[in-house]
Amino acid sequence: MSDTAREEIHVPAASRAYDVICGRGILGELGERVRGLVGGTTVLIVSDSHVWPLYGERVADSLRSAGFAINIFVFAAGEAQKNLQTYGTCLEVMAQSGLTRDDVVVALGGGVVGDLAGFAAATYMRGITVVQVPTSLLAMVDSSVGGKTAVDLQGGKNLAGAFLQPALVMEDVDTLATLSPALLQDAFGEIIKHGVLAGPDLFNAVARDPVTRAVAGASDCTALDFGRMVSLVAENVRVKRDVVVADERERGLRQTLNLGHTIGHAIEAASHYALGHGSCVAAGLAILSKGATALGLTPAPVTRAIVRCIDAYGLPTTTNVPAEAIIARLRADKKRHGSTVNAVIVRFLGEVEVVPMDVDRFAELVRAGLAA
Repeated sequence: MSDTAREEIHVPAASRAYDVICGRGILGELGERVRGLVGGTTVLIVSDSHVWPLYGERVADSLRSAGFAINIFVFAAGEAQKNLQTYGTCLEVMAQSGLTRDDVVVALGGGVVGDLAGFAAATYMRGITVVQVPTSLLAMVDSSVGGKTAVDLQGGKNLAGAFLQPALVMEDVDTLATLSPALLQDAFGEIIKHGVLAGPDLFNAVARDPVTRAVAGASDCTALDFGRMVSLVAENVRVKRDVVVADERERGLRQTLNLGHTIGHAIEAASHYALGHGSCVAAGLAILSKGATALGLTPAPVTRAIVRCIDAYGLPTTTNVPAEAIIARLRADKKRHGSTVNAVIVRFLGEVEVVPMDVDRFAELVRAGLAA
C-alpha cells in the first residue's frame, strides 16, 4: 500500500450508483458535491455529541456556502443511543425542519450516526437522499459503504433497518487525527476480515506491513501517516464495493461480509457494547476459525495465520462470554433462518463459503472455538 493523496471509488449499485471520495482536507468540498446531487435547498445534519463540536461547523459552513438552509440534530454519543427513541426523535426533527423528498440528510460521525441517520432517511417520506460523512476508521472502511441502515432493539443489534444506498460518501482521513488510539486499533478487526475475504495479497499486506501495524498501535493519532491511511481506507472500500455490487440485498455473496459477525455481535451485546465492534468481530473471527478447524471445515494453517494476525494487532482472539450466552444471542440473530444459521466459513484466504448450519451444529462450533 503506497501513500495516496486522494482516491475516488465508484460504486455502481443497482438501486443507486454513487462515489466514495477518500482524501485529506476534503470536508470543505461537501457543499458543492451535495449541491450537484439534489434539487432541494434544505439539509439536516445528523451527528453526535463527540463529533459535532469537532467538525459540525466546518460541514455546516460548506453546505451553507452552497446555498443550503441548515438544520441540526445532535444526539448523545454511543451505541446505546442507536435505538427507536433516538430514531423517532430524528424523524420528528426531519418533519419539523420541513424536509421534502428533494432534500438531504448528511450523516456526520461514526457508524452509529451513519446507521441511525441512514435509517431515518430511508423511512422518512418513504425515502430521501442521505450523504455519509464518516469520521471514524471503522465507519470509513465498513458501515458508510453498502447501504445498510439500522437501529438496535432490546432483542439484538440492527434488528430494525432498511437498505438505502447513499448518494455520496465523503471520507476525510484528517478526521482520524481526533480519534482515540483505542478506536483506531478497534477498526482493524474489520480490516483483517476484509483481508481474509480478499485473499493473500491484501491479507499479507495487513498481516506483515510494519507501517500498517504501527498505525494500529498508534499512541497519538495526530502523528498518523495520513497518505498511507488514504490508501488503506480506499483498498478496504474496494473490497466491500465489489461484494456489494455483486449482491446489493444480501441474498448470497454479500453474506460473506458477515464473517465473524454472528459470534461477534453476541460478544458485543454481552459486553453491553463496552467492547468495540471491530474487536468483537476479531474475536468472533478467531473463535469461528478455531471452531471450524476443530470440526474439519477450515485448514489449521489458515486458522493459525488468522489468529496470529489478529493477535499482532492487539485484538482479542477469544472471549470470556460463556458459550451458552453466545448461543442464546444467536437464536435472536436476524440472520438466522428457522432452525439454521448461515455460517460464513473460511476455506482458504480469499475463499469463504456460506454454509447453512443447524443451530445445534453451530453451537458445537462455538464451544470448540472457545475451547481451542
